[in-house]
Amino acid sequence: MCFVIRDMRGYVNIPGTIFCKLCKECGARPVIAKVGDIGYVVKCSKNDHHYQTMPGLIDIEDWNRHNTITSASIDFNRSPLMAW
Repeated sequence: MCFVIRDMRGYVNIPGTIFCKLCKECGARPVIAKVGDIGYVVKCSKNDHHYQTMPGLIDIEDWNRHNTITSASIDFNRSPLMAW
């Protein structure tokens, strides 16, 4: 489920000292945005249609979980390397 923030008056940059993964869609660092009286969402700073956390408390762990790119076996060269 994705909530699009239509009336966003501002956002807060997440300090660099706090670990958070970049958006897996575009590589942007997330921001924290207020959603009315519901609370806050962690969202992509470039595109409102990319993943956003559920409104409520600031949940950077959920953002990190949903923006993890898992590697597949096709990502690695499986042929053995030979040193000559």
